Amino acid sequence: MGRSKQSGQNAADIAELLRCPVTHAPVHVSETGDLSIGDTPVQTVGDQPVLVNFAQSILDREILLTHGATSLVANRRQGRPWWKRLMLGENRITPASAAELVEMVSAQSETPTILIIGGGTVSDGAQILYDAPNLRVVSFDVYASPHTDFVADAHHIPILDQVVDAVWIEAVLEHVLTPAEVVDEIWRVLKPDGIVYAATPFLQPVHERAYDFTRFSESGHRWLFRRFDEIDRGVLAGPGTALFQQLRYAFGAVAGSRRIGSLLAAPFFWLRFIDRLAARDHGSDAASATFFMGRKSERTLSPKDMPALFRGVRK
Repeated sequence: MGRSKQSGQNAADIAELLRCPVTHAPVHVSETGDLSIGDTPVQTVGDQPVLVNFAQSILDREILLTHGATSLVANRRQGRPWWKRLMLGENRITPASAAELVEMVSAQSETPTILIIGGGTVSDGAQILYDAPNLRVVSFDVYASPHTDFVADAHHIPILDQVVDAVWIEAVLEHVLTPAEVVDEIWRVLKPDGIVYAATPFLQPVHERAYDFTRFSESGHRWLFRRFDEIDRGVLAGPGTALFQQLRYAFGAVAGSRRIGSLLAAPFFWLRFIDRLAARDHGSDAASATFFMGRKSERTLSPKDMPALFRGVRK
């Protein structure tokens, strides 16, 4: 089996963490080094196992296997192109959260395991996880990439109960049909006191075509993770970024081309600097994206808790 470009491990190296997404039976390594569930070999695409509950997934078995588990979005880039980095700027909050996460899980375990959901591409924040020498990083996505260990659907994570120390899910929850189910799965695979980091859009246009479904305000994001004790949360990108993104799409709508829209909006890149001037409450109400970091808990927020947790404008 091939090895992940980032972690250097292959599927056999993480088999003890895996389970069937349908029957929940554990995955084993056969004498030949291949993965199996009972006597049934695990299907693979290229060198990567495919562990998908197709009966309850947006993924189509025939299409996925026939096309080699390529990305659902055509012409997907590995990372943001330079021009988009120039226009949208660098995200400094997520790398800082990644460093904090590494510190916290390292205090809990000598060799913590971190699960990256949606790891087909590697962000600046996720790269910090891979660069930490003591971390064991396991990654999957709905398509195979040099960075993933297996292909799966986050609604049915093929990981055993309570075996990972942290979960990293960045710009993914907007692309799943039922985010609450995914968060329940995250809670399930985390060890007691395990940590989750999630970054999710609020005021952003559609950016994954047919596979873009949901947005969350900061309060909505907090409620989604109601079975977690809050460590930190806040605005990831503010109203200036949201305004600039809307301008790109508005120009694109008039021109009939997303690319031309970006070119026409480029002179207004300075709008994103409004984020630095925005007050915390106003920034939350008009955020482009928010983040949440929390610890797995046996307690659950109640609906009556939510008004007091609102961080937007109250007057």
